[in-house]
Amino acid sequence: MSEFRITRDYPHPIERVWRVLTDPELVPRWTTTGQGGRPEGFAPVVGTKFRFIAKPVAGWRGIVDCEVLEVDAPALLRYSWVGDEGAAPSFVAYRLRTIAGGTRFTWEHTGFTGVGGFFMGRLLRSVRAKMLTVALPAVLDDPGLPA
Repeated sequence: MSEFRITRDYPHPIERVWRVLTDPELVPRWTTTGQGGRPEGFAPVVGTKFRFIAKPVAGWRGIVDCEVLEVDAPALLRYSWVGDEGAAPSFVAYRLRTIAGGTRFTWEHTGFTGVGGFFMGRLLRSVRAKMLTVALPAVLDDPGLPA
C-alpha cells in the first residue's frame, strides 16, 4: 500500500487556514491550480458526497468521487477519494494544529494499492506539493479575505 504526507507551516491562525480549506466558496481558489479539480457539492459535513471535476485526459474521465468521513473543526477533515469508477477508495485527511506563529497543516493521502496506485500516489504528491506551496498560501495571504 502506498501513501504520502505533505506538511507545511502557514503564518496564519488555525481558524483562517481551516476556513480556506473548507469554505466551498474558497476551495476552488487553491484546488484548481495545475491539474487540480474544482469541487462540486462540497461541504465539511460528515456524509456529504461531492466531486472534484478536472479536465479529462486519456484514460481518466476527469472526475473524482468523494465522501466526507470525519470532521473535527478546526483540526481534521477526512474524506474518501475514488478517481476511477468502480475503483477502491483511497483516503485524504487534512490535519491542522496550532504552532508558534501560525498553523501546521498536514495533507495525507493513503490507501493506494498496486502498481497503478504507486504511480498515482507519486503524481498526486507532485501536484499537491505545488498546490500547498503556491496556491494555498496565495489564498491565505489575500488581504481581501475577511478575517
